Amino acid sequence: MTPLYEIRSVSYRYKLDGQHIQALSGISLNVCQGEFLALAGPSGSGKTTLLNVLGLLDRPGEGAVLFEGENVSRLSERERTLLRRERIGFIFQNFNLIPTLTAHENVEYFLLKRKTGRIEARARVLRALEAVGIAAQANQWPNSMSGGQRQRVAIARALV
Repeated sequence: MTPLYEIRSVSYRYKLDGQHIQALSGISLNVCQGEFLALAGPSGSGKTTLLNVLGLLDRPGEGAVLFEGENVSRLSERERTLLRRERIGFIFQNFNLIPTLTAHENVEYFLLKRKTGRIEARARVLRALEAVGIAAQANQWPNSMSGGQRQRVAIARALV
């Protein structure tokens, strides 16, 4: 089976307070579709950096990142943004919900940015909210929801 992600000898460095920090050093990894991956380690060990590289938010300093067989390390920023928008879903630890939008609107937002028709977007949002068990909270604001409910909105957003 072709891996969804292939990470080949990826390294990543950044500068913090005048010091160079080696966040990733020669990481190689394959992740197949349907596979679950858990990253564990102490604070500062590179977990978030690796997720940012996988999510095309950061570019590796060395090595290659292949997504569905394509070397995405070489894509332009615009191409990376389009690929993220169309093919990669994020579930953030702090949810990153827009506080002025309802749960439904938060899930629908990026569908509409992708020019998905309103009728199709509404149907997809409702299916996603039902799938995570919070369709009844579709019209609630994030600040009126529990942490678990906000997390499920974030999951629904990643699913669509």
